[in-house]
Amino acid sequence: MVALALSLNATRTRVRFATALTCVALLTPGVAIAHVLSASDPVVPSFGWTAGPWVLVLMMASLVAYGIGYVRLRKRGSPHARSARVRATHLVAFAGGWLGLALALFSPLDPLGTALFSAHMVQHESMMLIAAPLLVMGRPLGVWIWALPKRARLRLGRLVRTRAFSRCWYALTLPLVAWLLHAVALWAWHAPALFQAALVHQWVHSLQHASFLLTALLFWWTVAGDGARRQTDGHAMLSLFTTMVHTGALGALITLAPGLWYPLYVEPCSALGVDPLHDQQLGGLIMWVPAATAYLVGGLAIAARWLTRRNVPVLATRHAVIVPRDGTR
Repeated sequence: MVALALSLNATRTRVRFATALTCVALLTPGVAIAHVLSASDPVVPSFGWTAGPWVLVLMMASLVAYGIGYVRLRKRGSPHARSARVRATHLVAFAGGWLGLALALFSPLDPLGTALFSAHMVQHESMMLIAAPLLVMGRPLGVWIWALPKRARLRLGRLVRTRAFSRCWYALTLPLVAWLLHAVALWAWHAPALFQAALVHQWVHSLQHASFLLTALLFWWTVAGDGARRQTDGHAMLSLFTTMVHTGALGALITLAPGLWYPLYVEPCSALGVDPLHDQQLGGLIMWVPAATAYLVGGLAIAARWLTRRNVPVLATRHAVIVPRDGTR
């Protein structure tokens, strides 16, 4: 029994590692499409849908792969398939996260973000607070891997079975590490020098989007995904509460700043008839209030789950009927 348990644990670990690589490979290319200002661009860019062909193909591939893996797992009658607990709600969550990511990257929000800081904030918050948690709740680690042929699954499993990779993955998915990575990404990229570099250089903008999305995926994975098993509900609530506090603080600093943090927005804002400082204040408010509210709602959901778990045995005891051995009440 011990050997069987160890074998099952090792299999689950290999599947998670393999699907983690697949997740990065399928999601990261999607953040590479980032419209930036250049010397040849007009002051006000055209606000339309933008989608590079190769990015669109990869985004569609990620959706199709999830669908194939979902169908295969639903059809399997093995204990492993049952333990995956793949439900229709997971499919809906993943589809919602995929749609949120596609809207953030391909919709007019992307070019509008080069003209308005507030639009840029909506784009970033959509990626981190809508797309990321929904993708995590879709439980792709365990679905995408089943879209691959059996031989490819085995080869990928051998590739990620190394001790170095397992240690690296374990370290990255520690709740405190994921929290720190997400916090550092948020604060560092909103520094004026880095944020404006992302507006000018395509590769910097792509790196910014990738770091926002990937650190958000790690953070939500430790709170609402499979990684939540490595911390108690109390620690998960603490992670969400502290993230709400420090993101709210950053939003407040941007909102209440007496001057402009990002002067590159002066010309495009003026061309649209928008006051640059007011636009900056609106962007800060978006991070301060709606974003903080999203973390608060997540914390309240975990608190409700925690209270439900605590009340179940109490209710069972309260409504229990003690029957004497003679059968009388």
